[in-house]
Amino acid sequence: MNKTILITGSSSGIGKATAIFFAEQGWNVIATMRKPEEETGLSALENVWLAPLDVLDPASIQKAVDEGIARFGKIDVLVNNAGYGAYGPLEVFERENIIRQFNTNVIGLLDVTKAVLPHFRANKDGVIINVSSVGGRLTFPFGALYHGTKFAVEGISESLSFELAAFGVKVKIIEPGATATDFAGRSFDFKNDESIAEYQGLIGKLMKMIADLSGNSSTARVVAEKIYEAATDGSDKLRYPATPDAIVLLEKREKEGDHAFITDFKQQLGL
Repeated sequence: MNKTILITGSSSGIGKATAIFFAEQGWNVIATMRKPEEETGLSALENVWLAPLDVLDPASIQKAVDEGIARFGKIDVLVNNAGYGAYGPLEVFERENIIRQFNTNVIGLLDVTKAVLPHFRANKDGVIINVSSVGGRLTFPFGALYHGTKFAVEGISESLSFELAAFGVKVKIIEPGATATDFAGRSFDFKNDESIAEYQGLIGKLMKMIADLSGNSSTARVVAEKIYEAATDGSDKLRYPATPDAIVLLEKREKEGDHAFITDFKQQLGL
């Protein structure tokens, strides 16, 4: 029987590329998204089933999981991919924006995981793959909300890797760097208040840095291939830096140590 993967946030970017890649490898794919009726492309693939799932709606999560199991008999791999990034000076964000960021990237991930865990525990088998970011282990200015959620994903994943090992379930973390998706258009929520002059020079430097990084982006398929590796290598490896720039940055931080790495970055930013 073909293995089955459930992926959140499959309408575009890494989620869609992952759905396509696993389908090409012969897997059954439960490709979830908020509005599957608007999806084009995935619906043409024979072994892909589109399911409505909003990580902010627990009822839709449970329904997608239950119907996916009923359709394919078993879920072997869960990929928690849905998310977005809120960037900007902390003081310009309304509380509702802060709550939305953590609800989407953290609480939603926990709710989806909880919905799948009884199935994995009953089977004494399964792999949970959480899409974090290079920004889950290092930060950029004005990313307190986004980085806060991705650091949380790293901690959640590492802790779960211990408790779920008790019944044969593995947890993996994918850490992409710059990836050529429409993240900036669909999933990047930048807020600023130009009347607060103290932030504007640093915001300009951040925007230039993001533009420079985007010029060396990896494709979403590169990340999808790393997700496939994590799903199928059978190892207990926890973290998978997923793009060349992520590998370089994370190795640099590990080699230099926190203080030297952060000091060097501050100097680059003129701080």
